[in-house]
Amino acid sequence: MSQASAYSNAPQQLDVRAFASAGEHLNGANLLLNYERLAHDLYGNAIDLTSKTCSWTARGELQTPLGGKPQVWLHISAHAHAPMTCQRCLAAFDMPLRLERSFRFVADEATAMAQDDDCEEDLLVLEKILNLHELIEDELILALPVVPKHDVCPTPVKLASSDEEFKAALTQKPNAFAALGSLKKTSL
Repeated sequence: MSQASAYSNAPQQLDVRAFASAGEHLNGANLLLNYERLAHDLYGNAIDLTSKTCSWTARGELQTPLGGKPQVWLHISAHAHAPMTCQRCLAAFDMPLRLERSFRFVADEATAMAQDDDCEEDLLVLEKILNLHELIEDELILALPVVPKHDVCPTPVKLASSDEEFKAALTQKPNAFAALGSLKKTSL
């Protein structure tokens, strides 16, 4: 039976093989401020990230395919509300981030490269110690939208200029010979 443990922060040193062999389960929460690379990408960097958290879970398991050797798996999930700037209305908002990832561990990089195209899961090279904190941070960064925006902006977005000169310039037809005339004057 799986044993559950609670951490306030994701462990930086996790023996993945032992974790999976025991069918362990961990969960906890980290301040977004503790994910330095992620915090750098969030809204303004000047806001107080001490109240923003990321809840996460990690579960290890061994799976044995028919006629094969046991495989080490790690399943992680995380969710947070990341402060971002809407690229449509330029207002600050909390973007919900949710991720569910499963990783299968293989012996070396060559095996990972050979099997990568034929499998749906993510492959990682099995090392003695895994930094779970960094893995969760990497996945949160990958979950960030390229263009963060509200589903529906709280205020109407102004898409047109009211500047009268701008409008007048749009309605004027350009004179193709005016440019040639100014070139002739400068060459004399």
